[in-house]
Amino acid sequence: MCNCGLIGTFGRDSAFLDNLSKGEPIVHYDVSMMEDRRPTLAAKVEFLSRPSAYPEPVGEVSRRETHMSWVFLAGDKVFKLKKPVRLAYLDFSALARREVMCRAELRLNRRLAPDVYLDVVPLVQSAQGLSIGGPGEVVDWLVVMRRLEEHWALDRAIEEDRVKASQLDRLVTTLGKFYRHAARPYLSPVAQLNEWHHNISRDCRFLLDRRLDLPAGLVRTIERVQRCFLDKRAGFLIERIRDRRIVDGHGDLRPEHIWLTDGIRIIDCLEFNPHFRMVDPFDEIAYLSLECERLGATWIGDYVRRGVARALHDDPKPELFLFYRCHRAALRAGLAIAHVLEPNPQTPEKWRQRTHTYLRIAARDAVRLQRLLKIPTVL
Repeated sequence: MCNCGLIGTFGRDSAFLDNLSKGEPIVHYDVSMMEDRRPTLAAKVEFLSRPSAYPEPVGEVSRRETHMSWVFLAGDKVFKLKKPVRLAYLDFSALARREVMCRAELRLNRRLAPDVYLDVVPLVQSAQGLSIGGPGEVVDWLVVMRRLEEHWALDRAIEEDRVKASQLDRLVTTLGKFYRHAARPYLSPVAQLNEWHHNISRDCRFLLDRRLDLPAGLVRTIERVQRCFLDKRAGFLIERIRDRRIVDGHGDLRPEHIWLTDGIRIIDCLEFNPHFRMVDPFDEIAYLSLECERLGATWIGDYVRRGVARALHDDPKPELFLFYRCHRAALRAGLAIAHVLEPNPQTPEKWRQRTHTYLRIAARDAVRLQRLLKIPTVL
């Protein structure tokens, strides 16, 4: 089965925290689309929830909702419908824009899952009603994917304690090839350093929001260690940029997006904002390492990091990798706790527990990082 993203999360949507800290709504819907004669989002969802909607026979349809999409699992296929949402860092409000983003999702995800992302098809309205394809007015677009068995997802394999080194070797080979051939953007070191400072401030400011009731001392300490890294080791980041180590990567490399099939498949890259995909490969590996540790499999992150370092003939300083992990953990803490600020939060205790897990990991990494930086003890 295809996860198609962790339900109710925001991936690497770091700008999302900027919006929340300013008190902006989580999602803006394109009201104009709902007021004319075209079908509403609710009508589309209702139609796509019917087995009879699909060109091939389907026994039943299950659906999942994310903040940006509705996902329909129908037989051996998955159909993804983007919501008409508008945020500071993405805009799906217009039909033409959704088509562009659907085609970008198809193209970009074929880099790491070419046989999973099958097509982009129109959702059409005619006198007979809605249909997938056929004559009539195009009222939306759907990404069509091959459905994958959840048994092979890395997060499921971790949960069931059945991850093998041979599977990780295949993952390392896939990632090494991907990063070697990925596009390498030209970036300004000054602009990138300014963005790091901004992101650290944003994460801290949001986590200190009194509504969240998080340990302020711990949050400030994590921020302080990250700033010490920027003060003392900014040259590491500048060197990575000048050496053209930054790539157009996946953007959301989490265990639930990795399938340990014979041919490794990695789905759900971030298509909607290329800026979020411009990363150091080891920043992505740090993210994967963090998520594997959260799930109780620290060894997997270590194994993959060493393997990718060999594959790329590139092994960044330990301080840099720890900085990446610490920053990712703080960001993920903010994205997790943001769920409790939703109008009708679902499973708020789950998100609070996850937030504290991320903060504990960030704190441990901060302790290790401060030792490498030889700065006074702050934790």
